[in-house]
Amino acid sequence: MEPGSQDRISVRGMLFLARHGVNLDERLEPQPFEIDVDLHKNLSGASASDELADTIDYSALFSLVGTIVEGQSFRLIESLAAAIADAVLAETDATAVDVRVRKPRAPLPGPFETVEVAIHRDRAE
Repeated sequence: MEPGSQDRISVRGMLFLARHGVNLDERLEPQPFEIDVDLHKNLSGASASDELADTIDYSALFSLVGTIVEGQSFRLIESLAAAIADAVLAETDATAVDVRVRKPRAPLPGPFETVEVAIHRDRAE
């Protein structure tokens, strides 16, 4: 295993109000969506230089994710998660990304905590 291959930046619990869902009423009223993003990148350069330019700016990441979650509408949270993963790989130099999308107000017929989809994408895919 090469040095830095297990390095990761995580931004967890990003909360956005958006309109995603199969049912029309899910897309009419904004509802909360929680997003986690884990970026895989060798961080040895950033740890040595202590410079933002040598890592991934998580403020910019937050804005990127928010633009997708709040600016688009998907029927499936699987599609939302994939769109986030694709954008992160396109806009950063991460080698891989894990995205989790949670929908705590999914229309289920009984009590539950949340529905979650997790997607992993490698730059090589």
